[in-house]
Amino acid sequence: MASIAIDIGGTKISSAIFTPEGEMLYHRKNLLSGRIGSEVGELAAHSLKRLLATASSKRIQIDSVGVCVPGIAYSQTGRVWAPNIPGWEDYPLHEQLRSCIQDPAIGLYIDSDRTCYLYGELWQGSAKDCHSAIFIAVGTGIGMGIMMDGRLFHGANDIVGACGWMALQPPYLPEYDSCGCFEYYASGSGIGARAKDEIYRSKTYKGKLRQKPIVRVTAQDVFAALDEGDPIAEQVIKKAIEMWGMASANMVSIFNPQKIIWGGGVFGPAAKFIPDIYKESRKWAQPISIRQVEYVPSQLSGNAGLIGAAYLAIKNKEDEKQL
Repeated sequence: MASIAIDIGGTKISSAIFTPEGEMLYHRKNLLSGRIGSEVGELAAHSLKRLLATASSKRIQIDSVGVCVPGIAYSQTGRVWAPNIPGWEDYPLHEQLRSCIQDPAIGLYIDSDRTCYLYGELWQGSAKDCHSAIFIAVGTGIGMGIMMDGRLFHGANDIVGACGWMALQPPYLPEYDSCGCFEYYASGSGIGARAKDEIYRSKTYKGKLRQKPIVRVTAQDVFAALDEGDPIAEQVIKKAIEMWGMASANMVSIFNPQKIIWGGGVFGPAAKFIPDIYKESRKWAQPISIRQVEYVPSQLSGNAGLIGAAYLAIKNKEDEKQL
């Protein structure tokens, strides 16, 4: 038996067939290229149909399909919310993908990207052999997958891990309305935006970030400027490190995990700051727990969502067989 995994992101859809041992076969990527709403759903359905046809032609038996979505997957309705995909406020993704699967014995499972990231790390990455771990995904936004005592948390309405909204700095500012305090300072979009603010504010600044139109400055530019000692980049990244340290310290104090795993597009270039983040956390966290936890980077090089979607499918299918 094998599984199909689909990772739906804000810019692309990745898909592959996985063996039970974790080997990835027939990996494909399709750019969204401006697609919105049902167009994205149709592209996901097309990816699924192609892999089902490939599996049939290669005589690979598929028993499950796992799907990673960049937002909330509502387990009771099969609908999803994805803030980076216009038209996916309450999108019937399960219904659309289920219609592509002719064999009713094939299971279809959909979960949030933060949960799938952690599943990927459990199966093939930094959380192997862990029973309690937290994955902090820092990209355009910030999300968190949480597993305690061998169980992944979903919450009352499948919204667990929306940690971009963590309250880390008073007073409350209206700027936090759209994304939350933590995300405002320490997400990829937040780092880029805070650098722009400082460039606009400083009339005397002539550093590296002045070399392109301010509206085009991104987090990647900030990290590049940091390597050259740019003062605005240093200021913005110092603030992000403080926020990453405080947020993860709170998680250590509340959940007492074995590992905090840092991933997403920002980690990446920010992985080298993990020791600094841990140092910041030690100021704030429960003193025994913080000495016992490990802060580590993801081992999955951007494929955590896809690998996690495969494990989501495999694990849920196995659990169903045991019922």
